Amino acid sequence: MTSRTETSRSQLARLGFADLSGSLERIAALEARPGSDLRVPIADAESVWAATADPDGALLALERLIESAPEQLRPVLADPGATERLVRLLGASTGLAEFLQRRPDELALVLDPVAPPWSQERYTASLDQAVDGSSGETARRRLRVRYRRHLAQIALFDVLHPSPTEAFPDVAAGLADLAGAALDAAVTVARREVPFPVADVAATPLAVIAMGKAGARELNYVSDVDVIFVTEPTEPTEGDDAPRISTDRAVLIATRLAIAATHVITDLAAEPALWEVDANLRPEGKDGALVRTLESHVAYYERWAKGWEFQALLKARAIAGSMDLGERYVAAVEPFVWQSSKRPGFVESVQRMRERVTAHIPDAQVDRQLKLGPGGLRDVEFTVQLLQLVHGRDDESVRVRSTLEAMDALATAGYVGRPEAARFGPDYALLRVLEHHIQLRRLQRTHLMPSDEDELRVLARSTRLASSASALQDRWRSVKLEVRGLHERLFYRPMLAAVASTAGEIVLTSSQVSDRLTAIGFLDPDGAVTHIRALTQGTTRRAAIQRNLLPVLLRWMAEGLAPDRALLAFRRLSDTLGESSWFLRMLRDSSGAAHSLTTVLSESAFLSGLLERFPEAVAWLDEPDTLLKPRPLPALLAETGATTARHGDAVDTAASLLRGVRRRETLRLGMAAVLGHLDVDGLGPALSDVTEATLSGALDLARRDAPQGLEFGVIAMGRYGGRELGFGSDADVLFVYRSSTVPNEVAARASQVIVRELNRLTEDALHPFDLDIDLRPEGKNGPVVRSIDSYAAYYARWSLTWEAQALLRARGAVGDAQLLRDFEHLADRTRYPAAIEDREVREVRRIKARVESERLPRGADPARHLKLGRGSLSDVEWFVQLLQLQHGHEQPSLRTTSTLEALQAATDAGWVAPEDAERLAAAWRFASRTRSALVLWSGRTTDVLPVERTQLEGIARLLEYPPGSASQLEEDYLAVTRRSRQVFEREFYGA
Repeated sequence: MTSRTETSRSQLARLGFADLSGSLERIAALEARPGSDLRVPIADAESVWAATADPDGALLALERLIESAPEQLRPVLADPGATERLVRLLGASTGLAEFLQRRPDELALVLDPVAPPWSQERYTASLDQAVDGSSGETARRRLRVRYRRHLAQIALFDVLHPSPTEAFPDVAAGLADLAGAALDAAVTVARREVPFPVADVAATPLAVIAMGKAGARELNYVSDVDVIFVTEPTEPTEGDDAPRISTDRAVLIATRLAIAATHVITDLAAEPALWEVDANLRPEGKDGALVRTLESHVAYYERWAKGWEFQALLKARAIAGSMDLGERYVAAVEPFVWQSSKRPGFVESVQRMRERVTAHIPDAQVDRQLKLGPGGLRDVEFTVQLLQLVHGRDDESVRVRSTLEAMDALATAGYVGRPEAARFGPDYALLRVLEHHIQLRRLQRTHLMPSDEDELRVLARSTRLASSASALQDRWRSVKLEVRGLHERLFYRPMLAAVASTAGEIVLTSSQVSDRLTAIGFLDPDGAVTHIRALTQGTTRRAAIQRNLLPVLLRWMAEGLAPDRALLAFRRLSDTLGESSWFLRMLRDSSGAAHSLTTVLSESAFLSGLLERFPEAVAWLDEPDTLLKPRPLPALLAETGATTARHGDAVDTAASLLRGVRRRETLRLGMAAVLGHLDVDGLGPALSDVTEATLSGALDLARRDAPQGLEFGVIAMGRYGGRELGFGSDADVLFVYRSSTVPNEVAARASQVIVRELNRLTEDALHPFDLDIDLRPEGKNGPVVRSIDSYAAYYARWSLTWEAQALLRARGAVGDAQLLRDFEHLADRTRYPAAIEDREVREVRRIKARVESERLPRGADPARHLKLGRGSLSDVEWFVQLLQLQHGHEQPSLRTTSTLEALQAATDAGWVAPEDAERLAAAWRFASRTRSALVLWSGRTTDVLPVERTQLEGIARLLEYPPGSASQLEEDYLAVTRRSRQVFEREFYGA
């Protein structure tokens, strides 16, 4: 039964067994089987078990085979070589062990010596022989059994090879060729199964085009096989009895053939399915026709295809069916691939190449992902494909499909250094070997490294990449770290060497540097070269550090939408800060700060301009949790107060410093918003505090020559009054004064001087500060400043409904505290009336309708205007303000200048349904965030959601959408405001 040499626990442990007790019991049970002469060698085959990935699993599988298939197993165990092959196979793959238990006759495959994988032609002949004219369930069973027999042979070659990483190219190619043979056999079976005349089916060509890893002949053990199906009409030649097949008829028959062939591979049957046949890379994806003619494919790629579709065609290869048609398809689409880097939208598609496949990775899996995680296979493939697309346009030598062959071709052509190719080629092979052996273990599609210690140990033994589970993890982490730097080393460093004229193995030409810069999104590659040269040339410490940093910084800039802007701003910052040790040290030692800087520069023209005036603010990025927090109002008031006190009578100097404080604090808040440290609920109060502190300091300066006894105040109105300011918002204000000791005429003239001085001292061409007084009594026709008694008289006798509505957001902001409180009490009598008449409600509604029809800019789309558009800010604010006018007197909680607080109070009081309030609040927040994002992105104040895709994409990034979400942002905004408008029309107009 077993070796007559006694097997001990220590011996099993030395051979790699983990379940010592269980395996000893299993050995004893095998020895005790009555009447059996089958021997499982242990003691006299130690080298076999020591080399087996999972000795416990192999022993268990052998036990099951002895019980279920002793006769088929007998010749195997009688042959030491066959026994070794079987044990090693069973220990590497429980999936193939289950196959052999299902199909014990296939055990004979281990009797043959191990050989390299066959050609596709040889596999095709074998599978055709197995199917042998059958169809239905019989064909499926025969095809799948023969396929798995060949899969086991490939696995044996892999498992027994001295170096799995060296075997990988042959294994991957063999798997692709075997998949091609299976598809070819499936098409043959499908031709016997589709319900069309035999002659018509025979005359209808169907080519199967392999994409992705199958197309590149680098397939996994278990992988979706990406395909495209192609057909064409046929005309019989002279003397040929074959029928004529029209275009429509060819597409109809070929579609049924493609569906039937897919079913041959994937149907539920006695022998499990092989893998998924994925045709989603076809034109129009899942929404497109499953089969098209060659002419239709070419027309689509000429007119409608997106950038990523051309990149997918990089791997296209005729693999099954009508090979002549397939080869013609590949020849027809090849020019599209190599011209894609010059097509509009290429940059966006490059930025999305990885994003579109990584968007749905659960956070818990990111660190275990061999394929899509940081430092994974996708990083290598992305870099190599990008280099191919950039340089393959002019250099046919790099037009190859396989990743490893492409790396070699790029190195040979001088686009990649040979040391880098020699380093990263084996890294890629190592990652692929890990992926292969993880899939081989259970014949399941997965790209996750095991988390279980025992499974990691088995993987280490299977791949022979490490001696233990922990050593394997250490080696994998080391490779991941290397691969994460691959893009910089292969793509960016050669550019830097060429531009900075530093020594290096790779010397790119100027046009090649421009091609690379254009490919990653630079609109002005010549300008970018100028900036890079200015940053990196020379022997200074700064230039040396910049040469090391720029490959990474350029990649981060390119991940944004405005790399030209980011690079120019970075150069200006670097020129300003010069040799500042803290700046260079931060860039060198804090990757988080450096990444944040490139994000700010790329995503915000507004902040880039402010940074030029206050470059020291870059230091905040090194401690963002502390230094990017909004400063509280008392601290801001203390600073502005100290500034005005310190500079005595130098009013203009003090005012300049106050403007600098405002720019600096706005910059702080902008950086916090861009980097996700500040949301819209925190932004409004923080910007209002900065405005308040600026006005407080300016008022101190403006009233220095005012007569004693003159009280003066600034009343915040509108969004400033509600503490809801955004970037680029005007500050709506009223000015009020009071004097009991100064004649009214003198007080009025002095107050007008104060107002003029406030406007002069706060005027800022670099960061405009507009004090808007249009909400004052009588509007633009009224005086710019009034006494509190004048306000009281006006509101008592002449106030219109819109003026009472405007007072709902009046808040004493800056000036003499008692005067501010008295004004608020005065406003309360007007804005919270004991009752509001129906005609006044109608007047509010009439004015709102007039605003909608008359104040929208000419040609503006009402659905896209963020302030006055349908369902946007204006709708929400007018709705809430009408409720405040109607119920504020009786409901104290409504007496707030905050829109959202008032909306919540109205909801709590039962005047607004919770679901309606949720829709209104969502629209208000969305529109507010989008307005600020527009200013941050463009540096200009605008209230219209743009239609241009780059601008939309920039806003989407600032709103924390993933890359490529311009359309999603647009759809979300229109949907949110549409729902808000429905509530508004029903509850405000009664529609």
